[in-house]
Amino acid sequence: MSARRPLLFEAVAASGGAVVRAALLLGASALCLQGAEAVGTDPAAAGHALPAAWSLLPFAALLLAIAGGPVLAPRWWHHWYPHVAIGLGAITLAYYLIGLGDAAPMAHAGLEYASFITLIGALYVCSGGIVVGLHIGGTPLTNVLLLAGGAVLSNLVGTTGASLLLIRPFMRVNRGRLRPYHIVFFIFLVSNVGGALTPIGDPPLLLGYLRGIDFLHFLELNFLPWLTCLGLLLAVFWTFDRRNAAVAGVHVTDVRPAIGSRRGRILWLSGWLNLVLMALTVGVLFLDPGRLPWVPGIPFHGQRVSFVRELLLIAIGMAAWRWSRREHLQANGFTFAPLREVALLFIGIFATMVPALELIRHEAQTGTIAGLALTPSMYYFGTGLCSAVLDNAPTFIAFLAGLEGQFGVSAAELGHASDPVIAHSLGAAAAASVFWGAMTYIGNGPNFMVKAIAETVRDERGEPAVAVPGFFQFLRYSLPILLPVLVVVWVIFYR
Repeated sequence: MSARRPLLFEAVAASGGAVVRAALLLGASALCLQGAEAVGTDPAAAGHALPAAWSLLPFAALLLAIAGGPVLAPRWWHHWYPHVAIGLGAITLAYYLIGLGDAAPMAHAGLEYASFITLIGALYVCSGGIVVGLHIGGTPLTNVLLLAGGAVLSNLVGTTGASLLLIRPFMRVNRGRLRPYHIVFFIFLVSNVGGALTPIGDPPLLLGYLRGIDFLHFLELNFLPWLTCLGLLLAVFWTFDRRNAAVAGVHVTDVRPAIGSRRGRILWLSGWLNLVLMALTVGVLFLDPGRLPWVPGIPFHGQRVSFVRELLLIAIGMAAWRWSRREHLQANGFTFAPLREVALLFIGIFATMVPALELIRHEAQTGTIAGLALTPSMYYFGTGLCSAVLDNAPTFIAFLAGLEGQFGVSAAELGHASDPVIAHSLGAAAAASVFWGAMTYIGNGPNFMVKAIAETVRDERGEPAVAVPGFFQFLRYSLPILLPVLVVVWVIFYR
């Protein structure tokens, strides 16, 4: 049996549960789609009754579980999170199908989930087969350049992909002088703030793109806030690292895996085929039948639902897995566990957030939510604070629904609006969802992944290479460092 065959079996075993559950949800969505089309239950047009207030409970329970489970009961959460996510999602699904007799919202949620997870999966598998090697000393200047480059890269391969590619080389370059702040600033810059310019960068923006916001609109909205936040954080990091360099010897470290590497190169990549597939993934993202009339789509309530894009993304992910070299995957510590977790949790998130979005959209028509006026400042701090303690992707979509209700337009129309108040508010919510996800480990998926990887890296003596900050220790950095920077961004751009 070939060396790849056992690895393939292991991948199937690890991800099989996620695939089966995803298939069940998508199958249910397809039935919803057929039923909704047959009876014409378009919720926007039919004026159906709003969901009951209690229907928010599954969404709130799932977000609280995602926030608290890994911290308060990690072993229990690791075993039971699929059941929690699927179970809470099933409650909401049953309520819409049986209680309200309204299939269309759940059908839309299922189809959006398919688009979301196929892109995330393709990028994740492609990045797992790319190995980054460096032959450079970990000086303050080179570290600043590495973090800045990682922030830019996160817009091309996603914050998850950039974190997976760079965390080990970044730690090895600084071997012998690693400190906890290195891990913290890597999470700030590469795993979060960096990905604010494109929908590929961070899941909140990807969900906005899937709802009709133009791909380059986030670059237009977020570039100056991104540049300001990035520059301030890099300046603070340089101050920290310069002091560290004064007390620790800096030496050049060759961290290139012995996979056909060549001496004399400062930066070295292996896995070029995966890089080409990743670029192809980005190109396929634009095959949206709603934007390109020549792309085939499924008619549904005046819209054309994408399926060609999703099939191509699945094919790219399978090709990347098939052609990735095993030593590359091992060098990156690649497993399907993070993708499986994202796939399962977001089944529950996409299902349970449907009533929350409807109620927020309705409430925002008055220009207030819970008595608070909907201003750019409110969108910035509201989205930001929730993104810090909950998952930032559903948080952004919830506040995007508030924008839809406040201005009486769809997400796609928000992305094309010339009204400066709309653009200001949308930019505030989008930037905050990405930036504030760095406030805690639970704000964004890559944060915990970087923490887990950093804890496995050992020095020459077999000891942990760095004391990775725990949950509350992380706050000792984010509160006095990141929070003031985020307030400065608000003062300059959103007040």
